[in-house]
Amino acid sequence: MTKQSQTFGYKELAGFFIPLGFSASLTSITHVIINGTLSRGEHAAFIIACYAVAFSLFGIIERPIIVFRQTCSALVKDKLAFRKLLMFMVYILTVIIGLSMAMAYSTVGDWVYIHLFHADENMVQTISSAFKVITVVIIFSGIRGIYQGIIINHLQTKWLTIGVIVRLLAMFLIAYLFVFFGYVTSATGSVIFLTGMIIECGISVWKGREILATHYPKEVQPLAMLEIVQFYMPLVFYFVIQTILIPIIYVFLAKSENMEIGIASFALAYSITQMLLSFFMYTHQLVLQLYETNKQKVVRFMAVASILPTLLLLLLCYTPAGFWFMDTVMGAKGELAVSTLAVMKFFIIKTFVFPWVDFLNGFLMLNRQTRKMLIAQLFNMMTVILSIWLFVGLFPEWNGISGSFAASLGELAGLGLVSLIVYQMMRQQKRRKQDLGAG
Repeated sequence: MTKQSQTFGYKELAGFFIPLGFSASLTSITHVIINGTLSRGEHAAFIIACYAVAFSLFGIIERPIIVFRQTCSALVKDKLAFRKLLMFMVYILTVIIGLSMAMAYSTVGDWVYIHLFHADENMVQTISSAFKVITVVIIFSGIRGIYQGIIINHLQTKWLTIGVIVRLLAMFLIAYLFVFFGYVTSATGSVIFLTGMIIECGISVWKGREILATHYPKEVQPLAMLEIVQFYMPLVFYFVIQTILIPIIYVFLAKSENMEIGIASFALAYSITQMLLSFFMYTHQLVLQLYETNKQKVVRFMAVASILPTLLLLLLCYTPAGFWFMDTVMGAKGELAVSTLAVMKFFIIKTFVFPWVDFLNGFLMLNRQTRKMLIAQLFNMMTVILSIWLFVGLFPEWNGISGSFAASLGELAGLGLVSLIVYQMMRQQKRRKQDLGAG
């Protein structure tokens, strides 16, 4: 199957999209393996806490690197464009690794761990050891992402799923060996993560290079460095805002009537919601890769697929399955279970809206209008902050519900704005075509 084909059946659409969804969902198991390993060490709570701080910092600095997957799949049409994007990524990686090493090997890192992540001073050395290893992951994450962009662009998405499965198997093996030999520290988690990323990166590079060599011409159209920067930078800020939005919600929930229940119930409900939505993190790729030649089928496929996370969340919120899931899977009982299910009901809006936001963002990526994505995301964030400020002030007894309701309203506001932007953009394109036809 190639994008040059003019028709795709629903089977082919599913064959493209489902492996993308599985790869995103399976990736979350990475952290289950790591935390499960660390929980078997001595002073498990201390080890897990130190790794969590190192990983949280890693999650922030990795954001500019993750974006290269979307940038490659949207912009790269030939070998010269790929080389130019690869060189740009080397510049970004050099800066990020330099900053990371400065933090890892100086007192700057100690200050960050203590003052920004509220770590105790006795945790600093352990966090630093874990962070030094996990920083190396960024290099392989970037290389993996840019070659995965090639794989997605050629519709070979099954290789993303294969890569994640092999990665998880390798992580299971090395985690078992660490436990067997009794060497479990915070740095152990970082080594497991790094091993998995190296293996997934290797598979992505092997398949991506093969596709690049056999299916990409030397040059189709020139790609200027300015075009890369204009596409890439708004995406970086888009994902950074996405990352900081949840910590902002936690700050406001600390002022609710029952802070502990409010934060804990929101955290659990959010993790469950994200698990359901992880399958739909790539709906923008349906537009990027397939929409231009299969408009109606892509929209119909999306209309059916997008309701699945909402149906699953409805099942958890309004049937006995919810209490079973909270007790058996999440380990939450009593008041925490009841509060979490209440919080999840307000996330139903988000599960319905998010796949469509990402889908419409695909149109903006296709037309290289990522700056407008950022505008919609800023509107989302402002709506969340205003909403939760009002909810916590007026209804402090809502606790975690204030967070999920505000997050859903923000997503809804973002959908409204991005829908308007895409609608206006399509009208302008239609008008231009009519003017060209008349001319």
